[in-house]
Amino acid sequence: MILNNSKSVINLKIARRAAIIIFLTYLVLVYAAGIIRFPVLGVDKTALTVLVSAIFVLVIIIPQILNYQYIYFSDEGDSIIFRYYSAGLFTGNKNSVEINKRSFSGFTVDKKFFGLVESITLYQRLREGIAKYPPIYLNALKRADKARIIKSLNSSAPIIKG
Repeated sequence: MILNNSKSVINLKIARRAAIIIFLTYLVLVYAAGIIRFPVLGVDKTALTVLVSAIFVLVIIIPQILNYQYIYFSDEGDSIIFRYYSAGLFTGNKNSVEINKRSFSGFTVDKKFFGLVESITLYQRLREGIAKYPPIYLNALKRADKARIIKSLNSSAPIIKG
């Protein structure tokens, strides 16, 4: 099975860019050009600006807080492959984890912030012991895709309790 969430990440980037354009257009129309006259629908300039700014900040910041990541997953062949990077405001390093199925030791599913932030931590058997990989955040995946990944990992190794 091969799975990636590139469409979700592209939609997120489009939504962010649209939010930036709308916010800047609002600021230009209201403050620089003074085209919009207030009050609008009984709302003054300050209140509307606070509301528009709050919506803008939410659209920009929520994916960063929830650790949205681009994820490519493959379990075809002899290896389990995860490729991922942060889809937040500041994209981080592009990471890749490739584990041979024979040395795959298991995984844990971790939830934080009342279950809003969900991640998988992978484990691999090495000569020196068990290696633990950094968490891979699943928040940008659809629920069905998360279930497919967990089912695939379950068939490769047991869940580590801990």
